[in-house]
Amino acid sequence: MTIKPDRVVIIGVAGDSGCGKSTFLRRLADLFGEEFITVICLDDYHCLDRKQRKETGITALNPKANNFDLMYEQIRSLKQGQSVMKPIYNHETGTIDPPELVNPNHIIVIEGLHPLYDERVRGLIDFSVYLDISEEVKVAWKIQRDMSERGHTYEDVLAAISSRRPDFAAYIDPQQQHADVVLRVLPTRLIKDDQSHRILRVQMIQREGLEGLETAYLFDEGSTIDWIPCGRKLTCSYPGIRMFYGPDTFYGRAVSILEVDGQFDNLEEVIYIEQHLSKTSVRYEGELTHLLLQHREYPGSNNGTGLFQVLTGLKMRAVYEYLVSQTQPVNEPVVI
Repeated sequence: MTIKPDRVVIIGVAGDSGCGKSTFLRRLADLFGEEFITVICLDDYHCLDRKQRKETGITALNPKANNFDLMYEQIRSLKQGQSVMKPIYNHETGTIDPPELVNPNHIIVIEGLHPLYDERVRGLIDFSVYLDISEEVKVAWKIQRDMSERGHTYEDVLAAISSRRPDFAAYIDPQQQHADVVLRVLPTRLIKDDQSHRILRVQMIQREGLEGLETAYLFDEGSTIDWIPCGRKLTCSYPGIRMFYGPDTFYGRAVSILEVDGQFDNLEEVIYIEQHLSKTSVRYEGELTHLLLQHREYPGSNNGTGLFQVLTGLKMRAVYEYLVSQTQPVNEPVVI
């Protein structure tokens, strides 16, 4: 017997290829449990297969290569508690496979290039995140990944990046203005003219005024804080760690920004950082650090990427619990 959820919460995770969506989704599965959430990759709504895109010169980033009407209809149905037959895009063959049955779940995560592009789909989303990697860091990461893991040449990687850049700027990047949280990975400011991009500066840009969501802050809410943590309490080798917090505007909206520049040498000591953060939506003292330590092998765990991915997951949980608390149970158990 399967209990039909009283409320299906839709979460959108947007970003370009190679921006860390896979790692973030693993962290969400750790937090909620794999059976509690269903992840839908929006690549499944490609209406042009790989061969057709090559023939037409239309990239997967272009909305013309995607079926937003079907995407909207099926996400709406799932949110209303109805099952759908979702198409499947086969990444290995580049073709569209026969559809699969997807049932409603407590949380449906739609992730990919376009969750926030279509206004209709965007209106169904209860909480959204955009993962943003600066151009310098993105190039360095993609070169490292594609050359070491996929056997591509340096020239091929640069050519692929250049070919995607216009469509990324036109269709993907503008979606961050609609996100509730933007996680942004930038070059460090601690090392002048750093080219290695091993040390990163990571921002968590939180939209203010969302119902059911309190923004996390450092020390004093609404103040502007520039903080160098105590080296005896937070071990960190050269070039050290610097944190920032303050109010700002982002695409004309009021936001709060948390920032970590540098990396942690000892993840257990992140509890020192957590103790100075407020409104983190944890259930017990040290939960944020505990979740980070669960999978210290995940990429970004030793810098602000992992810290803010976990914190964003906690905010998602808080939004889910708030929305469910506003819903009166109306569904009876459904026998499957």
